[in-house]
Amino acid sequence: MKTFSMTHIGQRREMNQDYMFTSETAVGNLPNLFLVADGMGGHAAGDYASRFTVEKLVELIGKSVENEPVAIMKSAVSMANSLLLTEAQADPAKNGMGTTIVAATVIGNTLYAANVGDSRLYVINQEDITQITRDHSLVEEMVRLGEVRKEDAKDHPDKNIITRAVGVLPEVTADFFEISLKPGDEILMCSDGLTNMIEDDEIRQIVLGQRDIVEKAEKLVETANRNGGKDNITVVLIEPFSDEVKEC
Repeated sequence: MKTFSMTHIGQRREMNQDYMFTSETAVGNLPNLFLVADGMGGHAAGDYASRFTVEKLVELIGKSVENEPVAIMKSAVSMANSLLLTEAQADPAKNGMGTTIVAATVIGNTLYAANVGDSRLYVINQEDITQITRDHSLVEEMVRLGEVRKEDAKDHPDKNIITRAVGVLPEVTADFFEISLKPGDEILMCSDGLTNMIEDDEIRQIVLGQRDIVEKAEKLVETANRNGGKDNITVVLIEPFSDEVKEC
């Protein structure tokens, strides 16, 4: 396995409210673990929400006695949601904070992923780019109902309204995915600061067009910033079948 990750504040924001975690080695009963969170909330609350949630997920997954990856992630997300909500209720400055989360682990040739919110996970190869996660956003719901065209969603005035987040309600429902991987597949996890600035087809071209995993991540962030960089940008790239290991 080869991985590389990076985050950038972008061109418009005063603070980076994204947070990530990557481990190519075991975290509890998972052989590896990758997390991307995009916080929301006034001033530093979004920054706190994303960091707190990621750190709690790592801690909870590390202590889990479950063996099945979906059960491990499901329990950890639920508990992290409760803990973040308690933090928000205890401090008026943090009221209303929350965060997206996308989590992944690769076991053999199988990818297990979970998401809440609109941070994404893709599988990219020579044939296609496939969004595995499903956005929990108002505009995405409108697209599914046929009220908004897919090509118009990115510029819709309500595109930043998400319908699920960690830390907002007493209960949160994550979506879970199990995907069979094949040689040549690459995994991209990212915040919407990337996907709002670059179309999926161009993301695929960038990933396939660079010499190595570091250049791929750097080119993605550079392109998002060149296109406006309206939000924080976080990228985690995973090449599951690579023998060489390189860390950020």
